[in-house]
Amino acid sequence: MALDSSPLAGRPFPLGAHPEAGGVRFAVSVPPATAVEVCLISDDGAERRVELTERTFGVWHGTVAGITPGQRYGYRVHGPYDPSRGLRCNPAKLLVDPYARQITGAVTSLDAALGYVGDPMLGSPSPVDSLGAVPLSVVSSPGGSDTGVKPEVPFEEAVIYELHVRGFTRRHPDVPPHLRGTYLGLAHPAVVEHLARLGVTTVELLPVQAFLDEPALVREGRRNYWGYSPLSYFAPHPGYASEPGREVEEFRTMVAALHAAGIEVLLDVVYNHTCEGGPDGPTLSYRGFDAPGYYLHIEGGGTLDITGCGNTLEAGSPQVVRLVTDSLRYWTTELGVDGFRFDLASTLGRPGGGRFDRASALLTAITSDPVLSRCKLIAEPWDATGDGYRVGDFGVQWAEWNGRYRDTVRDFWRGHTGVRDLAYRLSGSSDLYADDLRRPWQSINFVTAHDGFTLRDLVSYNDKHNEANGEDNRDGTNDNRSWNCGVEGPTDEPEVLALRARQARNLLATLLLSTGTPMMTAGDELWRTQGGNNNAYCLDDDTSWVDWGTSEEGESMLAFTRRVIGLRATSPALRQPEFFDGRTTPSGAPDLVWFRVDGEEMAETDWFDEGRRFLGMWIDGSTSLSRTREGELVSDDSWLLLLHAGAEAVSVTLPGVEYGERFEPVIDSTTGDGSPARPGRLEPGAEVELAARSLLLLRVPEAGRGTG
Repeated sequence: MALDSSPLAGRPFPLGAHPEAGGVRFAVSVPPATAVEVCLISDDGAERRVELTERTFGVWHGTVAGITPGQRYGYRVHGPYDPSRGLRCNPAKLLVDPYARQITGAVTSLDAALGYVGDPMLGSPSPVDSLGAVPLSVVSSPGGSDTGVKPEVPFEEAVIYELHVRGFTRRHPDVPPHLRGTYLGLAHPAVVEHLARLGVTTVELLPVQAFLDEPALVREGRRNYWGYSPLSYFAPHPGYASEPGREVEEFRTMVAALHAAGIEVLLDVVYNHTCEGGPDGPTLSYRGFDAPGYYLHIEGGGTLDITGCGNTLEAGSPQVVRLVTDSLRYWTTELGVDGFRFDLASTLGRPGGGRFDRASALLTAITSDPVLSRCKLIAEPWDATGDGYRVGDFGVQWAEWNGRYRDTVRDFWRGHTGVRDLAYRLSGSSDLYADDLRRPWQSINFVTAHDGFTLRDLVSYNDKHNEANGEDNRDGTNDNRSWNCGVEGPTDEPEVLALRARQARNLLATLLLSTGTPMMTAGDELWRTQGGNNNAYCLDDDTSWVDWGTSEEGESMLAFTRRVIGLRATSPALRQPEFFDGRTTPSGAPDLVWFRVDGEEMAETDWFDEGRRFLGMWIDGSTSLSRTREGELVSDDSWLLLLHAGAEAVSVTLPGVEYGERFEPVIDSTTGDGSPARPGRLEPGAEVELAARSLLLLRVPEAGRGTG
């Protein structure tokens, strides 16, 4: 190896590798180190080590002349190796820069990547050089292509669509084969057109920060398809580039294409753990720099795992606060991203692994940042422990995945609950959010997500079928709250198939017509199935990829979805930015009224009848409190939503004339595309036959409302 120890001093911030002044300035935070070397790797694998002699605030830094973007590099850290204190410095291990904007290579030898010999807590440091067996960092050029004007969709207008970059286009027939499963595949006009015609305003991408497969998967010849195993919080995942080494540019191109169509881009980010796992895992980056500065530890040097992934980032560490906020700003300002969904976000509010604190240093740093405070910020409000379940507990600037919504809506439509909790979920979950100065759109409503059954499987399976995952069907939740409609899995029985399709339309319409922000899962509108697998995290195959083939069932579901999303977009009363409060409207009726099947208002005692399977929801549109982009109030028609989860048809009495002079069916879940089975005008007080397990939405035109 060549040794050069004469770099210029440079500056400690910003961290990372930055081309400047005829070379590259390197800066990396390693407080416990006694010496740090930046290692420059040539195309033939030869290594040149340059010692960084300047240390400021625990940051080792220096400017190396004569190198340019594209240079591969890593770090070697000299310092204490004392597992009992969590310290694992080992210069035999080549480390990825935590601030690298680009990553190349993979782990080719797990044994070489391990930082220890024997017992991970009691053994000695491994002398095996990991060069050639681990990923490398790459110096990247600053700037790049324009990512377009950010759409800045008001949260109350948003319809979020959760998708996997690779799986969404891997089988798309209109995308050229070499672009399928890539950033450019998602940017393809045929794909963008599908999203635009569907009506979604915002795509939420499963992890695209560079990730690695966990050691257990590697040993079994499997891979982490979802990507919840991050290595770098700055580098776009190289596996989604159509051309190796162009992932940064292609990511920017993808964002620009979506922005041009008025579609926002959110990232699912994993700032709760890394791919290094527990103490027995590999030393690839953070562990070799400053394990106690990055990970939660317990007495004796072991890691505290509240994520179920072997390690947990220490949310109270200044290094982690800086790493996370620097990363978020980079994706926002340099790569054009519009917002973030934080995986296992409760860990960000548990410094030291203690009780959740919504005012923790990391959560506060994110919401008080002048750049990040303008982004959409969505928390997954739980972690792998009971103490971490915090639905409704995040601060005022946070939206949340509302797991209560998912469970209640699933239970209602399978006939396992009454309507008391359902009313809260339909109207924006004021019980969870209204007392915390939040808005109803901060409830991210969903009935399916990547983690769990697809919509089709939710109505086709009672039990998970995860045998293909290689864990003897032990993985994945058993709490699916699903119903197979009488037959487990595939069937040719027409009645069962019809019921499944209707139940799916009930669930989807409920989601899209509820107050709050709806989130759909990619492919649900195409009637996608995973064969009953509710945890396909390791299946990079047809199980997980969206099937773009046409079928009668898929075409009907797509038409239904477009119809309901389109209605929501043009009906401000159905997506109100304020909670209902019982205020009197120009019609003389309150802004929200709940009805029984006999057309009378729900009485207090009615809410406690767990056998009740019908609920009517009246929304007065004259004072919807929705506004134009310029801030002016807009009125709307009024709406009557009828939901019936009973096993038999029921005769429903419509409200009296004080609620409207005519009622017009608009959405009917008994038809394939949602068009009314009985279109036309219905009179106040009329009897309407509601089919078993069905939903009906009726419009009361603004001019046709009663005047009190």
